[in-house]
Amino acid sequence: MDGGGCAVPLITDHRPSRQPQPQPQQAPRVKRDPAPSRLQYRLERMWLKPLYRRVVRIGLPAFLIAMIAGLWLSDDDRRASLNEDLTAILQKVQSRKEFQVQMMTVEGASPVVDKALRSMLPVDLPASSFEIDLAALRLQVMQLDAIESIDLRIKPGGILSAVVKERQPAVLWRNARGIEMLDATGHRVASVTSRDVRSDLPLITGEGADLKVDEALALFDAAGPILPRVRGLVRRGERRWDLVLDHGQRIMLPADGAQIALEAAVALDRAQDMLGRDLSVVDLRNPSKPVLRLGIDARNTIREARKQPLLGPDGRIITDENKGG
Repeated sequence: MDGGGCAVPLITDHRPSRQPQPQPQQAPRVKRDPAPSRLQYRLERMWLKPLYRRVVRIGLPAFLIAMIAGLWLSDDDRRASLNEDLTAILQKVQSRKEFQVQMMTVEGASPVVDKALRSMLPVDLPASSFEIDLAALRLQVMQLDAIESIDLRIKPGGILSAVVKERQPAVLWRNARGIEMLDATGHRVASVTSRDVRSDLPLITGEGADLKVDEALALFDAAGPILPRVRGLVRRGERRWDLVLDHGQRIMLPADGAQIALEAAVALDRAQDMLGRDLSVVDLRNPSKPVLRLGIDARNTIREARKQPLLGPDGRIITDENKGG
């Protein structure tokens, strides 16, 4: 400075001046399309189908499990070991005390049927309940003619219970094989050696008589007052009946309306003692035209009155040649 003053140094700032940096230009933001891709759309559409969901959730895991199990069981030693383990477990469970059948009870059966039932049991008691097939045993038991129905069950306490309903004999049927007892439906019950074994049962005979037991029983009921004299019913031609009485008498009944015809014959007997006379046959096959056939004694009485040759027991005329024989 002038005037003798001291000079003041001029201080200058040598630091570089800060100049504004140019801002980088940002790329324009692209808006994202919210629509799914074609693949994603198809997958979502498939997932909406129940079948596809079942296949993915159930079918695929099951297939993987089956494939792994199949690979594991493809080895023979593994299969044999698995079978042995399962058999041992099964036997251990079946042999438990809770599953043991200790005894068998039979209700409603006769001693003969009771013995037959016990002999049919496939195993000896005590035995596991798993060894007793009740369905198969029932089918086997129903082969007995005397049994109409049976209820088989295993009760708590290890008891095999059999409740039996036996068939009730209604008639005796004499046929080429012998004498058999039949129930009211015509089903065989048992065989007998002679009629005296069950003399309380009415007797039927003839081919096809077992198929018409219901008709026979109705006729026996219709016999009513003459029932003590009835010896049996004979089936003729598999279409009609003959009622056989004592003293060799026979009532021939029609194929249709046999019960009504028999009731009429019984009423006539009660009114006029028809069957108390010497008659051998009362033919009612044509109810509108009944025919009475006289016995040998009555016929001989008439023939004697007419001075005609007499008849023998076989119905043949007695001559000098056969009189001596």
